[in-house]
Amino acid sequence: MASRDEERVSGRRKKAFGGLVAVALVAAGGVAWQTGWAEDQWHDFRNGQSGVPADPAAVAPPPEVDVPDVVLPSAVAEPANGLGQLDPGAVEQALAGLNDPDLGRHVLAIVGALDGTGVAYERSEGAAVAIPASTTKVVTSAVALFLLGPDKVFTTTTVLDQTGTTPRLTLVGGGDPFLSRSPETASGAGSATFVPVRANIRTLARRTARALKADGIRSVELAYDDSLFSGPAVNPHWEPSYVPDDIAPIGALWVDQGREADGSGRVANPPATAAEEFRKALVRYGVKAVGRTTHAAAAAAATPVGSVSSPTVAQIVQRLIEVSDNAAAEVLLRHIGIADQGAGSFEAGQAGVKRVLAANGVPLGASVLYDGSGLSRANRLAPAVLLGVLRLAASDAHPQLRPLLAALPVAGFTGSLANRMDKGPAAARGRVRAKTGTLSNVSSLAGIALDRDGNLMGFVLMADRIKDPKETLAQTALDNAAAGLGACSCGG
Repeated sequence: MASRDEERVSGRRKKAFGGLVAVALVAAGGVAWQTGWAEDQWHDFRNGQSGVPADPAAVAPPPEVDVPDVVLPSAVAEPANGLGQLDPGAVEQALAGLNDPDLGRHVLAIVGALDGTGVAYERSEGAAVAIPASTTKVVTSAVALFLLGPDKVFTTTTVLDQTGTTPRLTLVGGGDPFLSRSPETASGAGSATFVPVRANIRTLARRTARALKADGIRSVELAYDDSLFSGPAVNPHWEPSYVPDDIAPIGALWVDQGREADGSGRVANPPATAAEEFRKALVRYGVKAVGRTTHAAAAAAATPVGSVSSPTVAQIVQRLIEVSDNAAAEVLLRHIGIADQGAGSFEAGQAGVKRVLAANGVPLGASVLYDGSGLSRANRLAPAVLLGVLRLAASDAHPQLRPLLAALPVAGFTGSLANRMDKGPAAARGRVRAKTGTLSNVSSLAGIALDRDGNLMGFVLMADRIKDPKETLAQTALDNAAAGLGACSCGG
């Protein structure tokens, strides 16, 4: 089976989770970040509607979410700085769940203060790397934010070439991971905490038709151009069954991530399907498309006609991390390749990831990644790499990476953790945020925890030799270990 992380969100719309994590994370003033649950304030800030992000501590939890009151010890009545030393013995005791035999014979872990001051706990059995599954998305998202910036958007355009007998209109894919068929599918994008406003092909057709008719053009030849991305559309390191069951071929032009119109499956040729959807909408808005739709690069001298833009990279990361969106992660990897290597391929993307991490003091070493989502079972990551990325995102030197931390699901409340860690220690509720990683026989978590003393730590827990009958039990054991960090008094 492929990744069981993707789109696993609670049927209840657990929107915000309010006070506990809000105050807890704000207490770590040295590494404060805009929080995922204050989505309205985050959206306003990202769209320039307010001067500064709202203080998440000022955002009250909604009445439908029951979270315990925050009771901070008197020692941290003043805002904690999150830089306290961790007691290795206390951390090890908190992680007692890692000794559960259900986790199998290969369990790796690392815990350290989020500010980068040393490692309080490290566990390595045999190979020092493990299959990361969807925790790979933490790496991809961080590098995308670093290279592209949180405010970057991807634009789908139409351009017109009038050198022929009949004007040729070309639909040009800009690598928008969330481009939708219509405003309805764009707004009905699931029940996660954060659903960004998505561009859609129907709006692009309406804008294009309006512009064409204003210039007296009511008939065009139609082409589509998806040449922004290069290389194979299907990663050779994926299991053959993943396409199209779990993910569509990756391209710079698609609608609804390559899904069928009724959402029942994925199409074989997403760019061609997007072009046909555009063609139907263009005709509906009064512009005739003559002849067949062709696949061709847009003319260099073609004139821009219409455009629609994606959510920002920060908003894309928020969504893809929360629900573990494989397709969006793979599209971001292609953009990484373009930004860093000048090519939108899997290989260029991974070369960009490797270079950016090394340049920021997080070398891959024995780790190797072949994709951006973690679908590949050939991926291997050392826990220290994931911890290094989390620390990089928390660093004062890289505020553009904060959306990664804001996107991490909250244990027991949101995203891919909505139904997890809700049975662990009560004191840990809301104090742990993490990205999940789940493949058959593989379970992992990478995230942050704030203990009861106000110590802010990053942690990575990985197990990749779980026996088939034990997978659910192993996931619970890993959850309990992570929850232990939030419930402990781990200060030295």
